[in-house]
Amino acid sequence: MKKSSAFPSAHVFPGGNLEPSDGPLPQDDSDPARHVDNLAYRTGAIRELFEESGVLLARESSSPDQPLLSLTSDVRLAGRNAVHGGKLKLSEWLAQQSPTAVLDTDSLIPFTHWITPINVPKRFTTQMYVYFVPVTDRRRHLLATADQVETMSPEWKSASAWISEARAGKIILFPPQFILLYLISSFLDKPESDPPESRDIPEDERVRRRTALEKFMREDRSPVPWTDKVLSPGPLPMKWIDGRQLLRLDRQGYELGEGSGLKGDTSKLVLVRFSKEGPREVDVIDRKEAERRLAEVAASSAKL
Repeated sequence: MKKSSAFPSAHVFPGGNLEPSDGPLPQDDSDPARHVDNLAYRTGAIRELFEESGVLLARESSSPDQPLLSLTSDVRLAGRNAVHGGKLKLSEWLAQQSPTAVLDTDSLIPFTHWITPINVPKRFTTQMYVYFVPVTDRRRHLLATADQVETMSPEWKSASAWISEARAGKIILFPPQFILLYLISSFLDKPESDPPESRDIPEDERVRRRTALEKFMREDRSPVPWTDKVLSPGPLPMKWIDGRQLLRLDRQGYELGEGSGLKGDTSKLVLVRFSKEGPREVDVIDRKEAERRLAEVAASSAKL
């Protein structure tokens, strides 16, 4: 929304501020434990997803064999309003629906932690997650619905479709959203051959793609897995060939020193052109490829 206090006019993932009811978190900004995955972040992520989209990641019990809890849209909307309005904690509202129900925090897969760039005074420390809804579960309660407060018009598209709209200048995606959708799309989407509706992709193929994505997140090390990366985008001194800013991802925010043990990513750079309305022409490039092409341009210029 244009009047939002954070990232106005941009497309962002569901999220928001943690609340005391989500769980304890170290208060010292320099404490590494404040900037890594934990139960408070997981609980807050599920709560915010529920408040903003109506999607409830909760099971009848802690057993992973249990299906996700199914509630009518009216019940969920009433719960969203009660939780968002501070009338009930999410845990209290959930207990009213079923005394044995639990939030499915164990199924969230960490997918990077972001700290605001150093030059931005308003500071955020944000944990991102991926959640795979069972491919066999096609119930309506797993589709986002509007509440006319935080969500006006939900729209489902593939990761590659959102990337295409950002590249075409139709929407604004900030670097964290762009990078994660970019990585996800390379595993989950094949735009040239997939049917218009992702739900029409055979179940075994969707499982195969999800397995490949999760393996990448957990095992691709540059220098640590994507599940463990802590990133704070920062500008490089040189510009890209077309004048766009190059952002590095291998450092953390000023809250964390070298001794924190937390690491970012050394394999990729972000290309971006900043304007008054936000980042435009965002893209991702392999860092070694970028260095090679910049070296070629420099060598060519030296010969002139």
